[in-house]
Amino acid sequence: MLRDLVVRNRSYRGYDRSQRLSEEELKEFVDLTRYGASSVNRQALKFHIASGEEEVKAIMPLTAWAKGLPDLNLPYPGTEPTAFIVICIDTSIGSINEYLRDVGIAAEIILLAAVEKGYGGCMIGSFRKGSLKELLSLPEDIEPNLVLALGKPDEEIKVVEAVDGNTAYYRKGNIHYVPKRKLSDILV
Repeated sequence: MLRDLVVRNRSYRGYDRSQRLSEEELKEFVDLTRYGASSVNRQALKFHIASGEEEVKAIMPLTAWAKGLPDLNLPYPGTEPTAFIVICIDTSIGSINEYLRDVGIAAEIILLAAVEKGYGGCMIGSFRKGSLKELLSLPEDIEPNLVLALGKPDEEIKVVEAVDGNTAYYRKGNIHYVPKRKLSDILV
């Protein structure tokens, strides 16, 4: 059921490096985005798939993880993702601001597809854009906008109720806690 997929779709910051996603699986995830919503149906998104170990290793230091936990250096060594999908906007089709919604829609489609196959991921908006663009040899009009880390999750995440509106995620031991507001708190 969709509800189960959505609830299991967490921002994982630790992965089992022995379980790799294939390039075909990653292409399958990207292919699903073609059927999702697109602003004025312009389909301005482009995707870079990184599944090779060397390329994944080169992308990793260009990303920043878990800004809400500045004292931790996540993912821990040996638990890095085994793949990345970089979602880009083709600025020859339109401006970046026109397609930011499309980026979020595509990211969620990819992550839900990954969860359905037993994988997980994390949306990373904090990355060194210029360095990543150079590393991937992206053309001038293709702008990286969001990085999706993917792999087989190797950490426990628990969703808990937010107390007094505090939604800051936290860790106790090896468990990552994600506070969520109640339905009554988000209805207006």
